[in-house]
Parts: sequence; C-alpha cells; structure tokens
Amino acid sequence: MSMFCYQCEQSAAPGGCTVQGVCGKTAPVANLQDELTAALVGLARALDVKGQTKEGVDYLMRGLFMCVTNVNFSEDRVQEFIDEVNAYHAKIDSAAQNFDWEQLWKGEEDIVSLRSTLLLGMRGMAAYAWHAARLGFHDPEVDAWFIKGMVEFAKDHSAEEWLNLLMEFGQINLKCMAILDKANTETYGTPVPTTVPLTVEPGPFIVVTGHDLHDLNQLLEQTDGKGVNIYTHGEMLPCHAYPELKKHPQLKGNFGTAWQNQQKEFVDVPGAFLFTTNCIMPPKENYRANIFTTDMVGFDGCAHVEEKADGTKDFSAVIERAIELGGYKEAQEFTGINGGHEVTTGFGHGTVLGIADKVIDAVKAGAIKHFFLVGGCDGAKVG
Repeated sequence: MSMFCYQCEQSAAPGGCTVQGVCGKTAPVANLQDELTAALVGLARALDVKGQTKEGVDYLMRGLFMCVTNVNFSEDRVQEFIDEVNAYHAKIDSAAQNFDWEQLWKGEEDIVSLRSTLLLGMRGMAAYAWHAARLGFHDPEVDAWFIKGMVEFAKDHSAEEWLNLLMEFGQINLKCMAILDKANTETYGTPVPTTVPLTVEPGPFIVVTGHDLHDLNQLLEQTDGKGVNIYTHGEMLPCHAYPELKKHPQLKGNFGTAWQNQQKEFVDVPGAFLFTTNCIMPPKENYRANIFTTDMVGFDGCAHVEEKADGTKDFSAVIERAIELGGYKEAQEFTGINGGHEVTTGFGHGTVLGIADKVIDAVKAGAIKHFFLVGGCDGAKVG
C-alpha cells in the first residue's frame, strides 16, 4: 500500500514519505488520516450551511490535531474518529459532501504547496485551540475560521488567492496563540523563572510528555500524597514555571532530552510514561507496557486513558503502574542535551516585559549583546 506525507522535517527527501513514514507512521494510518481530513471538509461544509455548533468545531479541532506529526499511529482510533465525524455530519446535514481524500495532494505543484501550507498550519493551530478549549477558553474568530479554512481548503484558488488566505490565517493563528496564553496564565498563573533539576529521585515516578497542562494538573492532583513523583519530558518542561502547577511538591524535575531520543532514553526505565500530545514515537517492546496515551494520542498496543463525560480523567492505571515498577532504588543524575544537571525555564513574555526597563539598560551598558528567539519544539536536525 502506498501513502504520501510531507508535513514534517522528518519526511523522506526529496518527495516526502511514500511507503512508510520516517516517523514510523504506516501507510494505512497515513491514508486514514487523509480520509479523516476529507471527512472534516465535509463536516465544515455542513456547518457552513447549517450554522456553527460547539460540538462541530470541537470535532474539527480534534480531528486536525489527530493528524499532527507523532500524535496518533493507531488505525483503530483514527477509524473510530472518522466514524464519529461522519455520524455527526450526517446528523446536521447529510447533503454536504466529503472531499475526495485521494485528491488531497494532487494538482499543480505550487497550488498543492500553498493548499498544504494552509492545511498543515490549521493542524498546528488546532492543537493550541484544543488545549485552550479544554480550559474553557475560546476565541469566536478562531472557532469560525476552522470552518472557513476547511471549506476554502477544498476550493480552487489562484496562487494570489491562496496567499491572501494564508495571510488571513496567520492573523487568526496569532489570535489562537493569544487565547492559549490567556488560558494557561489565567488558570495556572504567569510563569516565573525556575531552575529544574535533571535528577530522578528514588521511588515510583511518572514521566509526562506533550503540552497539555490540564492533563498534567489532573495527574498532579491525583498523585498528591501518594509517594509518586512526577517528571516532565520534552515540551512539558515549561510547566515547572507555572505557580499553580509547581505548588505540588511531587513535581520534581525533567527527564530526558529531546523527544527524538525517547527510543533510547526510555529503555529499562522503571517508571510510567504518559503522552498527552505529540511527540510519541513507536515504542520499543522493552517499555511499551509502561506507555499510556490520552486525548488525541494513540498507538495500538498501548493503554489509553479516556476522558469522562464530565471532562475529567482517571489516571489511576498510570499511577498503579508507576507504583508497580517501583522506580529507581537510588537517585539517578542525568545530564541535559548540552550537558549540565539542571535547566532553567519560565522566561515567557510576561516575565521579560515585567523587567523591560532593566533589559534595556543592560543592552545599553553592553551586558546583553544577543537575543535568541526560540520557536517551536526541539527539532531533530541541526540548524
């Protein structure tokens, strides 16, 4: 079976992945994700005609999020979600047609590139919007644009029209980032500079990866007083800087280096791992029984924690696995990707702007000579 995917830097050069994803995604999963994308177009068309609904927009956000790189490798879970989307679509407007998924990547090269830029950008925005939504925060323009974007994605446009759409989308994406920032800071406080140790203490522990603060908070609440320590991994590192999260004493430190090293770093580790979002890689048999996924993440053969009707999750299975494994007998001192036994986080815009006058004075005095803007996750390639 063939496939096509070129949405991330891992993609095989020069034409993308056509047999199996470099990330480990199989052709059946890739094609199901294309089918899901086509179903989301159909749902967006129905919502465009019949009117926006919260449930409909949630389906668009979650479906787009499910197709982000290193989120879901499960044929069963993707197929189940396609069925849910199609059922909801039929309930509100059975006349609106799904897009032909086999045409997603076909057409004149420049047009396909522009169209893909919109789709892949919306997948990324969906992840941010969904995290904000789980905390009860929405932006009406962002929600409405999920419908507009998917409807326009399936239309024919000139290159100039595509560029105009992309510029409009960029403005909406900025609004989405703002609502996520508001959701996180109003819920968990403004991040403060925090030094995070890389040492894993003796005893049971859980490593949490991804970037869903709501899931981490629930896990922290459920492990209070249970003797199970929590360590962040990858993009979850900044959570140590949020006052409402760091008040839990069992949030001890950070485990591991970059996400792409997990297949080496998770081997023989006597702890449980919870994946809340990307980036999961195909787990090795050595530690697969210790992997738990939740929300839009999925990998066949790994336990999955579902959300209950009231929006909460029961992480008792993860906690019990950590207790069963027991953790390390003695403290394990690890080093960061660039050496050292601790890292620092918490330098968000709220912190930096709060001391803007001091920063300006330091620049004028020559004490600060360079600014480094870090955007996105830790890439697998140098440069």
